[in-house]
Formats: sequence, C-alpha cells, structure tokens
Amino acid sequence: MEGLVAIDPLNQLSQGWLNEFNIWTILIRVILALIIGTVLGIERSRKRHTAGLRTFILVSLFSSLAALLDVYFSANFGEIFPAITTAVVLGGAIISGNTLLYSSKNQIKGLTTAVALWLTSIIGACFGAGLYTAGLIAVICVYISLNMMPKLEVWLKNRSNHFEIHLELKNRNDLVNFTGVVRKLGIRIDDIEANPAYNNTGLGVYTVSLTIGSKELKKYKSHAEIIEALSTLEYINCIEEIK
Repeated sequence: MEGLVAIDPLNQLSQGWLNEFNIWTILIRVILALIIGTVLGIERSRKRHTAGLRTFILVSLFSSLAALLDVYFSANFGEIFPAITTAVVLGGAIISGNTLLYSSKNQIKGLTTAVALWLTSIIGACFGAGLYTAGLIAVICVYISLNMMPKLEVWLKNRSNHFEIHLELKNRNDLVNFTGVVRKLGIRIDDIEANPAYNNTGLGVYTVSLTIGSKELKKYKSHAEIIEALSTLEYINCIEEIK
C-alpha cells in the first residue's frame, strides 16, 4: 500500500504527510470524497436524473470509508481481513444498475448516470486509499465527459446515416403505407419492433431503425427535417427521433 501511495505526486508534495494515517489525513480523505460526491451529484440533479445529490454523496462516502478500513486492517492485521473496498465497489455497481429505467418507447434511460455513480464509488475509494492524484484526475475526466461530451454526441448523431424513431400510427394497418413512403425517399428500414403494450388498442406503436441511403438526403436533409416531412402523413399520430 505504501509503495503505491508513495508515487502519488500530491503525497510527495506533502513530503509523505498525506500518506500518514491520523485524524487529519482521515478527515481530508473523507472531505474530498464528500466534495466529489457533491460536485457530481449536483451535475446529475441539475439534469433531473434518477440518482441525485444525496445518492452520489453517500456512494462516494461509503466507498472512501471502505478504503480507509482496508488501509487500517492492512496496516494492523496484514492479510487477515477480506478486501472491503472490492465488495463496496461491487455493491456500487449493483446500486448503479438499479437506477436504469425503461421508457414507454423501449428506451434505456439513466445509463450515463448509472456509470457515473459507479465511477463515483471508485473515485471515493481512491481518496480513501490515499490516491489523491488519481482521484482528482478521474473526477475531472468524469465531469468533462458529463458536461462537454453530450454536445459532441448530439453533433455526431445528427450527422449519422443511422437513426431510430418512435412511431405511432393511428391504425397498425398503415404500417405498409409508411414503409412504402420511407423506401421511396431513399431510406432503408433496418428493423421494426412493435411495442406489445399497445396490442389491444388499435394503435400501431413501433421503434423503427432507419438508414439514409439517398445521396441527396445525406447531403441536404437532417434527421429533424426528415421526421418533420414524415409527420405530415395523415395516418401518423406521433413520430420522433429516439436520442
């Protein structure tokens, strides 16, 4: 443990003081975990995700405390005790998985938040173990990914030839007409998945995967423009892109 922490730049700047195990270093590690959980929790709460501020703070804190226990047991009892941190990080993965939701459009929601929550548990463990630099670098990367990457992701998706739509037809028998219109536009239908929740309603509700094959459409039309044009068909109740 000491060999790993000794190469930590922040520990070196403190001349090894941060590597000591006393009330002050314990307090620093717990406070850092609290701050990191707060920063990431505020970012997720601001966007109204399933796991919010309190969840991120608690996950970060229990991971840092688990790592502190591992440090204490390793220093005082050698290899007698199991790796508590490993168990806690696995528990964080289970908690993260429980934040996933499925919408009525068969979309998986909360995947990014689930991964961020799991990463927060690992980052909290880094601070608890005294790996300050690794924890700070990780949280900066996570924060940049959550705040800057969505814009890049939207930009890439808008320029992709492949996209998915949520389609609601007033009558399921109109699906043949819809597929005919789409093919005439130069768009290939890769997959059509019916939503079984609407089987007895008379409505036709589908998730449709499309690929733009026409060179003209690729050059001049965005996904939004294609969907807007399709929405004018009288038998379509609702059509929107699945982001």
